[in-house]
Amino acid sequence: MKDLFSIGEMGKFFNINIRTLRYYDEIGLLKPECVDERTKYRYYSVRQFERLNTIKYLRALDVPIEQIARFFEHKDAEAMLSIFVEQKKRIGEKRWELALIEKKIDHRIEQLKEAMDTICREVFIKAFPKRQVVMLQKEFPVSENLEYMLRDLERIYKLEPAIFLGKVGVSISRENLEKRRFAWFSSIFIVMEGGDSCETVSGSFKAGDYGVVRFHGTHEESNVYYRRLLDDLERRDYEVIGDSVEITMIDSGMTEAEEEYVTELQIPVRKKR
Repeated sequence: MKDLFSIGEMGKFFNINIRTLRYYDEIGLLKPECVDERTKYRYYSVRQFERLNTIKYLRALDVPIEQIARFFEHKDAEAMLSIFVEQKKRIGEKRWELALIEKKIDHRIEQLKEAMDTICREVFIKAFPKRQVVMLQKEFPVSENLEYMLRDLERIYKLEPAIFLGKVGVSISRENLEKRRFAWFSSIFIVMEGGDSCETVSGSFKAGDYGVVRFHGTHEESNVYYRRLLDDLERRDYEVIGDSVEITMIDSGMTEAEEEYVTELQIPVRKKR
């Protein structure tokens, strides 16, 4: 029976990439039995088969390389049991993270489908639940580039950039809405969801009825639709009770086609007494 096997033969026996075997050699996880001094070829022995089998098994369980290396330094049943227990805990945490990601994706799908199928310029009343937000209260013109203020929000609240998509909004104050002044925003905010990483929320939008209208366009074109929304609410005998909530449901972050942009305006309201 053959005593030594080349790195190519080992790769074929164990269905493992030769680059991976070279890497295991470099980090000391699986060093060859010997190396030909003249050709520098690596050769492995049969007694190393069991070690490579164990490495492959643990890697199939997604055990980190560093943990596998520590196991071989203190190889016993107790060490193997510890690996299984730790890996089970890690998988549980990953399952929880994936469930959160799935929930966020479901919400984005629902939001995007709703935006794509929406009838624009139609005013309607919609009940919203309480929404937690991080907010930067600051007056700035509608024409302002929001990216600078988003970076401020990210820095102040230590936000992850991944949470921004589909949840960034701006507000016009109740006072300016009542005076039909739409050239200045009063704040910029991000709606928070379960699992979002943030040190603290800075406010919330109250649960209740909101007058809503959607349109194809951006924040800079919102003044026409604010007028339409307020006129319609007045005809229906509603009064404004708070700042607006203005969110881009589809914007340049999702499409290059400006005609596909959808912005939603929300104004908290109640029936006049």
